[in-house]
Formats: sequence, structure tokens, C-alpha cells
Amino acid sequence: MTPLLELRDVRAAYGKITVLHGVNVSVSAGQVVALLGPNGAGKTTSLGVAAGTHPVQSGQLLLGGRDMTGANPRDLARAGVCLIPEGRGVFPNLSVRDNLLMMTFTGHSRAEIEAVAFERFPILAKRANQPAGSMSGGEQQMLALARGLATDPAVLLLDELSMGLAPLVVGRLYEQVAEIARQGVGVLVVEQFAAAVLGIADHAAVMVRGRVEREGAPDSELRAELSALYLGSST
Repeated sequence: MTPLLELRDVRAAYGKITVLHGVNVSVSAGQVVALLGPNGAGKTTSLGVAAGTHPVQSGQLLLGGRDMTGANPRDLARAGVCLIPEGRGVFPNLSVRDNLLMMTFTGHSRAEIEAVAFERFPILAKRANQPAGSMSGGEQQMLALARGLATDPAVLLLDELSMGLAPLVVGRLYEQVAEIARQGVGVLVVEQFAAAVLGIADHAAVMVRGRVEREGAPDSELRAELSALYLGSST
């Protein structure tokens, strides 16, 4: 099966400093792929390449087998790529309803977008007229996910979904991510804390210093290697 998203031998840099050294990652329909590793490993840069927000030095970005290397973020979004960046990225002074209203540019009506968002995240319906910035971190992350799903993506890119959230909230969010994947969306998740995502991941790739050093099923052997990488952090 042709992957929905593929980074093929990708190299990328910040100025003269190369930070990705031939990265290969692929995501198929209905698959959750966890991109793991310590800080500075190149995980977020890899997501930036996939979303078109970071340029490629060499290598290829493929969507459904089509070469999209060098495409801008708008074209990639239209092709079905949705990035939810670190830090949630909601508009804190706007209500939940107005945050969702901004997604009508996709061609869906306000009613359609709200129906999908409130069905998946019922708490947002209760907070519909509340400023997004007054909600809890977990609720803001739900809103960010709901807005992303309004674009009806083929590929969902998630950067540090668990940041600043309680473990119970993180678990609920990743249950939703797993459900999204079951509907056929390919999901690439960047996480520093492996335990947050390995429970739902179908495949994991471990990055160290800009290279994928290990990949495979999230089994006990991979978890043991992660424990060493994280210098004692729980995985």
C-alpha cells in the first residue's frame, strides 16, 4: 500500500547547521506512527518538513506517492495535511464557537463544523460561548484537535500533544487520536514522553541527533532502548 505520507532521505538545516541527516518516515492510512526521541533530536523539524513550514535541503516529501517536495503549507493543507503545533495554538480571546467559525474557509458550514466538533468533544458544546483562553489546557487541546479535524485531513501531524497536561487528560486525548486513525486518517505524532503515545501507536521511530536510529513495533525491546535514551525518564 502506498503510504499517505512519506519523508524519504530528508535532510534539513537551520542556516548552515544541518539538523536532519537522511530521515525516512512513512505513515499509512489508519496508522498511528510515533516519532520519539530526546530534545534536539529533530522531531519537530521533521513535522515542519511534512507540513511545508520548514524547507528541505535534499530528499523528498511524498503524499500518496506524489512528490510534494518544496510545496508551501497552503498547498499541503489543501492536499490533506493538517499540523497541530506544540502549544495548542487556539485564539484565547475568541470564544470556542468563533474559533470553530474560522474553519469555515474549508467550505463546510458553521453548523457542520460545530456538529462534528461537539459530537467528538461534548465539553466544547458546554463551553461554546466561553473564551478559549479561559478553558483548561486539556480543553484547549480538544479545541485545537476539533479545528484541525474540520479540514477533513488525510494526514494529521501532532506536536507534543501531552505538553503541560495531566496524564489522565492525555490518555483521553490519545483515545480520540486512536479513534481518528480508525476512521482512516494517517497520524504522525511527535512526543518527547513515549509513555503518552506508545499505548495507541502502531509503529514507532526513534530519532537521535537528526537520524532515525530505530523503528518498529512499540514492543518491550524498543521501550527498553527508549529508557536508555531518556536517561532514566519513564517510558
